[in-house]
Amino acid sequence: MKEKERIRDILRDLSISQKLAVLGTHQRGQPYGSLVAFAATPDLKSLLFATTRATRKFANLQADSRVSMVLDNRSNRVADFRRAVAATALGRAQEVKGPDRKKMVKMYLAKHPHLREFVASPTCALVKVRVEVYYLVWRFQNVFEWRVKG
Repeated sequence: MKEKERIRDILRDLSISQKLAVLGTHQRGQPYGSLVAFAATPDLKSLLFATTRATRKFANLQADSRVSMVLDNRSNRVADFRRAVAATALGRAQEVKGPDRKKMVKMYLAKHPHLREFVASPTCALVKVRVEVYYLVWRFQNVFEWRVKG
């Protein structure tokens, strides 16, 4: 199997098996991390999460759309030092609006049906991160880069 295919398979497995990711934003140069329930598009080009518009993370996104999202499969056990896989996605975030929103909400709720009421709230924004690059790390020493083609 080619390296790019292997990386894509590992990223796909992470995006399916994990429900939460850490979103990184910043405000005036100060980093800010948030735990978010996420979903990935099948082509892995985009990551989705929902948040209310009154949150600090949403305000940070409005000021600067550049974000990172960290997906990982750690279990907080010693075995993680040999087995854990983590991926950092870098990209730009934007609220999903218009006709695309219905399709993206359906995709998001397929993974998180328990968030239906939250996502339906008029104060909730569905945010789409267009991923530019993934950095995949496993065994804490193997680092691979996968640039997402538009």
